[in-house]
Amino acid sequence: QVKELVLDNCRSDDGKIVGLSSDFENLEFLSMININLLSVSNLPKLNKLRKLELSDNRISGGLEVLAERTPNLTHLNLSGNKIKDINTLEPLKKLPNLHSLDLFNCEVTMLINYRESVFTLLPQLTYLDGFDADDQEAPDSDPEADGDGLEDEYENGEDDLDEEVIDDEEDEDDDLEGEEEEDGVDDEEEDEEEDGEDDEEDEADDELPRGEKRKRNLEDEGEEDPEDEEDDEDD
Repeated sequence: QVKELVLDNCRSDDGKIVGLSSDFENLEFLSMININLLSVSNLPKLNKLRKLELSDNRISGGLEVLAERTPNLTHLNLSGNKIKDINTLEPLKKLPNLHSLDLFNCEVTMLINYRESVFTLLPQLTYLDGFDADDQEAPDSDPEADGDGLEDEYENGEDDLDEEVIDDEEDEDDDLEGEEEEDGVDDEEEDEEEDGEDDEEDEADDELPRGEKRKRNLEDEGEEDPEDEEDDEDD
């Protein structure tokens, strides 16, 4: 029931893969990076295999075996191998589902018109070395691998923090406005109380006889009543 098998850096025995057999019939992904593999001639029949990683080995040819053993292959990585000529890739024409081929660090990539030649030879290809015929980069099948998910989360977190800060500032402004309004109300009440006291005094004065009112006013101003002065003189 194994669908993925990674044998990276496990040295092969004289270029052969010991233990890998057709018993792994459900394999969909097989990685054999840097195992000193000389060829793919000992690859077992793997009808369900979709992706094969063979980078950093010593493969120089014999790719016709892939069409026989892995007929449904869609992705093939031969980066860092000993492939020198375009003709070495011709057997890959028999892989109708092959959409992606990587040949980084192979001598064949140094040839003039390398990309045009490969796309012409293998018309079923969509991506060569991660780019299509129009130099458009292949989309990443795992966006989290680039950390995009983390960046979004971080940005969202920053947005949330900014919103919280703004909300806090608005709350503080509302509190200050509330306090100012209360102060304003208190001041108005104090003014009304003072005006009320003045009005009460005026009303009390109006109730007094005219002479008493005049006398009270003079007393408030610190002056003596002229009639009192005359009485003092007579004495």
